[in-house]
Amino acid sequence: MAEDTVILKIDHISISFPGVKALDDVNFRVERGTVHGLVGENGAGKSSLIKILAGIYKADSGNIILNGQPVHFKTPHEAQLAGISVVHQEFKLSEPLTVTENIFLGRLLYKRGLVDWKGMRKKAREMLDELGIAIDVDDIVSNLSVAKKQIVEICKAININASLLIMDEPSATLTVKEQEIMFNIIRKLNKNGMTVIYISHRLEEVFDLTANVTVLRDGRHVETLPTVNVDRKKLISLMVGRELVNEYPKEKVGIGETLLEVRGLNRRGVLEDINFHVRRGEILGFAGLVGSGRTETARAVLGIDRIDSGKITLKGQDVTHSSFKQSIKNGLGLVPEDRKLQGLVQILMVKENISMVNMGRIIKAGIVHPSLEDKYSREYVEKLRIATPSLETQAQYLSGGNQQKVVIAKWLMQNSDIIFMDEPTRGVDVGAKVEIYMLMNEMIKQGKAVVMISSELPEVLGMSDRIMVMHEGKIVGELNREEATQESIMSLCV
Repeated sequence: MAEDTVILKIDHISISFPGVKALDDVNFRVERGTVHGLVGENGAGKSSLIKILAGIYKADSGNIILNGQPVHFKTPHEAQLAGISVVHQEFKLSEPLTVTENIFLGRLLYKRGLVDWKGMRKKAREMLDELGIAIDVDDIVSNLSVAKKQIVEICKAININASLLIMDEPSATLTVKEQEIMFNIIRKLNKNGMTVIYISHRLEEVFDLTANVTVLRDGRHVETLPTVNVDRKKLISLMVGRELVNEYPKEKVGIGETLLEVRGLNRRGVLEDINFHVRRGEILGFAGLVGSGRTETARAVLGIDRIDSGKITLKGQDVTHSSFKQSIKNGLGLVPEDRKLQGLVQILMVKENISMVNMGRIIKAGIVHPSLEDKYSREYVEKLRIATPSLETQAQYLSGGNQQKVVIAKWLMQNSDIIFMDEPTRGVDVGAKVEIYMLMNEMIKQGKAVVMISSELPEVLGMSDRIMVMHEGKIVGELNREEATQESIMSLCV
């Protein structure tokens, strides 16, 4: 790239944390007025680089060159003043406030010494109209859909007159239709001169949106190249440092007897006449659009949410009114959709998270034995190849893929017979995805069963023995592995 076309130059950036070198001499450029992809496995250093650019972290060495000038941000506010804005994976919105109040949070407009509410509402409407989105600027943010919250987050980010917008996994929680709306917004922003750094584990998005792509691996810069010059297989190879022969390594296992049977399950306004069964050695997939009732079905079966009617049998025994605590004792487990809020206690250590539902194995005479906790947790850290500096590391400091493995390890230590896995690879890189799929294979080879809920159709098709399709709280179809296609699933989904 010619120097005058470069908006951002990452100049030999390095940063270390206790036990890990997050970035090691990273060096690449971003062309002005383009959408630039940034990809890599969990732990590759993407988040650390974003936080340096956003003024949250200070690099140990190296420089950031923005618009030809070296910049050294001490605070996020300084980064924003320089024109860098970040749309984080977790929304940074104040939910009790209105759309207008969120867009102008921290940067209110004033007129004659008073807050100019009329002017802010007018400008907020203009921003939304320019993006082609119909949102009432007086709506309370907590009442908005996830997709509309994402749009408010984008408006808030660009309201600082940003010239460089960094988007971290922006599509992770959106439906297919919502994703397309967001992609159109990105294209409009880019057409209007905005430079975008787009971070995603969904490689199809990288190919669809970006002009150039940078690959990080183990904290190092591997390559930056035009997106048109690389295919999916090559990009994966650059990310993981090896060739992945099969992204969905489903193994054929003999299907055994029925372990779990659900008949006529109803929850008023949420679920209607849910019927399905799960067999030993089987991966049962649940497909459907966001809001179709997949997660609600899992929660009802596990006793987390109440049901109005229906019958649930486990190994021939009626467990219809079991609580979640009793379901765990009965051999059921849940890898939840939101691992950070529901699957982990972020401030607890890795070993504490792994052992938290298995206290009976580490408590003797009413006392927790640290040696037993270390023994069992180390066994699963090694078995699942969880990358962690130590067993005492807090879960919040692990990458997304390794956090997910910790959640899975918790249920493997519990020796659960059936594990419900809700969006098991959301926010997880392609290499860690394959490792999670291999863990599923190991479970079913041991005679266990997996119920996999996923919004990624290639994942559902690649790893399921049978697929249940849901729409508006009902099961609208059942497909076996041989007959299922993306088209047949989507026709049922809608």
